[in-house]
Amino acid sequence: MPDFLVRFAISIWETLREMSPYLLLGFLVAGVLSVLVRPEVVERHLGGRGLWQVVKAAVFGVPLPLCSCGVIPVAASLRRHGAGAGATTSFLISTPQTGVDSILVTYSLLGPVFAIFRPVVALASGLFGGALVNAFGYEKGSAEEPHLACTAECCAAAGNRRGSVARALRYGFITLPRDIDKALIIGIIVAGAISAALPDDYLAGVLGGGIAAMLVMMAVGIPVYVCATASVPIAAALIAKGVSPGAALVFLMTGPATNAATVTTVWRIMGRRVAAIYLGSVASSALAAGLLLDAFFTARGAHVMTHAHRMLPGWAQTAAAILLLGVLAGAFFKPRRVGDVPRPAETERTARFAIAGMTCNHCAAAVRRALAESPGVTSASVDLETGEAIVAGAGFDEEELATAVEALGYTAVRVERPNGAK
Repeated sequence: MPDFLVRFAISIWETLREMSPYLLLGFLVAGVLSVLVRPEVVERHLGGRGLWQVVKAAVFGVPLPLCSCGVIPVAASLRRHGAGAGATTSFLISTPQTGVDSILVTYSLLGPVFAIFRPVVALASGLFGGALVNAFGYEKGSAEEPHLACTAECCAAAGNRRGSVARALRYGFITLPRDIDKALIIGIIVAGAISAALPDDYLAGVLGGGIAAMLVMMAVGIPVYVCATASVPIAAALIAKGVSPGAALVFLMTGPATNAATVTTVWRIMGRRVAAIYLGSVASSALAAGLLLDAFFTARGAHVMTHAHRMLPGWAQTAAAILLLGVLAGAFFKPRRVGDVPRPAETERTARFAIAGMTCNHCAAAVRRALAESPGVTSASVDLETGEAIVAGAGFDEEELATAVEALGYTAVRVERPNGAK
């Protein structure tokens, strides 16, 4: 037991040291992208039902640092603001599989082949799923519902670039780490446990190779939520213990791209047929990509060299690991409120709602936006920790507010103040 604990601790620390410099760089680039590529920008390009909208949705989705928990409300908001079902599906498939932060971590732990192959496959699977929805996802004679572009103040403010550096740093080193910190820590711990508990190449004899191992990885990845970045150290540990690169890729694709909550939300906002196409396209794309990657490594007679990309001196890796731990700790303890608490004017009133189902800052931001865009609302605030939303305004309809939140896949219940006042 003491030997296992030592190996476990060493594995966790080494994984953290190797991925920290790349993950910190990924956080910085993700912060810049959050300022340059906002949901409002994406919405302007995804209206309609054509194939070009599907292409743009996949291209937009690949670099964005959104895991499946965060992509659900963003995709629902895109749909609400005019994106077609095909484009929304393409965005839902391509976005959670990868992001600029996970691409860099993939390079640090799995090498350049995986780092290139992974985003290419995410793009291709998004195109495939979106094209299938455009071709077969609509009932006979149906048409896209008309949507109005967002003209609310919250959308108009998106063009304001004042304080963009501060917003980029805040997103990259507070918001994004806050959304993935728990999943990332769990992923590193799981990878450490696999590395410490199993002998090298042990899983090669247990799972075997080829499509059977891929189906096992798919069975694990599809129903369970795994963050795109957190899945990388787990995949590296599995490969080190004998899992083929293709089977690991299947896990890297299906884990972030699918889970029960995602499929349920797709079913709710776009229908049963689209949900079936979504799930089927992810599964088939993952198998095809896994077989292709295994064939590539077999043809070259190469192996994935995990934990072999030390381009920085040891002291720099150690410093980056300590800095990353500080970033994660700071994000974990920082209050998670989106928007300032409304201060209504004398002619306005407030309403409080208990919001169920939010899991990350993107969820809270999507809920706040849906509330702020509703008629009669002048300001809104959402607290992720308490699950409470507060709106202020005059003439808003509380049922309409609840409906707007439920369209994103959450539930909203009106909450009375402690003294019984409205």
